Amino acid sequence: MWKKSKEASAGGGGELDDEHDGGGEAEFEKGVGPKRYSYSELAAATSNFSEEMKLGRGGFGNVYKGCLKIDGEDRRVAIKKFSESSVQGRKEFEAEVKIISRLRHRNLVQLIGWCDSCKGLLIVYELVSEGSLDRHIYKNTRLLTWPQRYKIIMGLGSALRYLHAEWEQCVVHGDIKPSNIMLDSSLDAKLGDFGLARLVDHGVRPATTKVVLGTAGYIDPELVNTRRPSAVSDVYSFGIVLLELVTGRRPVEEPDDSDELFVLARWVWRLYRRNAVAEAVDERLMRRERDDDDDGSEVVGERRRRRQQMEMEMERALVVGLWCAHPDRSERPSIARAMHVLQSTPDVVKLPVLRPQMFSGDTFHTVTMGGDGYSDLSFGVTSSSTGSDTSTSGYNSRSDNK
Repeated sequence: MWKKSKEASAGGGGELDDEHDGGGEAEFEKGVGPKRYSYSELAAATSNFSEEMKLGRGGFGNVYKGCLKIDGEDRRVAIKKFSESSVQGRKEFEAEVKIISRLRHRNLVQLIGWCDSCKGLLIVYELVSEGSLDRHIYKNTRLLTWPQRYKIIMGLGSALRYLHAEWEQCVVHGDIKPSNIMLDSSLDAKLGDFGLARLVDHGVRPATTKVVLGTAGYIDPELVNTRRPSAVSDVYSFGIVLLELVTGRRPVEEPDDSDELFVLARWVWRLYRRNAVAEAVDERLMRRERDDDDDGSEVVGERRRRRQQMEMEMERALVVGLWCAHPDRSERPSIARAMHVLQSTPDVVKLPVLRPQMFSGDTFHTVTMGGDGYSDLSFGVTSSSTGSDTSTSGYNSRSDNK
């Protein structure tokens, strides 16, 4: 399917036809699907991959903004260019194109086209206007309101429900984190970056993997033992993102004035144990609510009702986040069950008062970098990792992707 072939250009001049010089016939070339572009087309769209057009850098290469003629109209796109020397990059390229080309959901980043050329591997995506979620949580001056965060949670959950249960096979994403969640102009979530994705038949036990790849802080710790990426692993990552959205804190942080590494899930569970989980809510959200109270623009009763609804949703999201990120994967819900509880059910999630420990001392595992830019988990060592991104960046329209 991906055999190398070299064909002389029909136009003469001795140059290879870069429209077809990288691979043979592919399944997604047949019928309606993403377009196969030539390298020269994508180079022209990005001013020859100039620094001015660069959006960011990921584990296997760079992402550029560009403009292509699509259906007779100029359209802004994001183009991921894989590193030439990356063996894992070739695997990611094939996984992304094969899987995403077959998926259709409003909360997934749209694949527009691809290029498999001797000059490079490239994937073309829609350019999602508001960039990645991590920037909105940590870098933007405009604070995401709770209704906006709740909408993002619902969109991400809808995408995962489609991937895990509604498509013809179960799609395990494998790298759910804020930098892989894009936001459009309406702040609807779009999940992207399927480089670590796997297809598993429904009801079939996932196969083992030789190396556990992912991002520190978001990766399911039980993968260290099982080495079987599954929908349950995605649910763990979803739970961490839930906690991150409600608290405004990263999943793992270096200690400031103490010797203990801050682990978000552990901290929220301690508050849950004290029946004080509401204390984990992002203080900026509560400050905003107090400021809104001072402006006198709402009737007191309506303001009280709105605040009670918001507080109930935030507390429920924190508890569901802990449930999804339960150390014991057998205790985690399916994404459909988690979404049901999040949306409207009065069901109460019962969690143990003390957070179960899967490893001695509940240690956080060391993350070591591989040559291709992904992380691998070491065993049984307390980490000083910050939980920073170690995987391919998302596709966004911001120039600052640091």
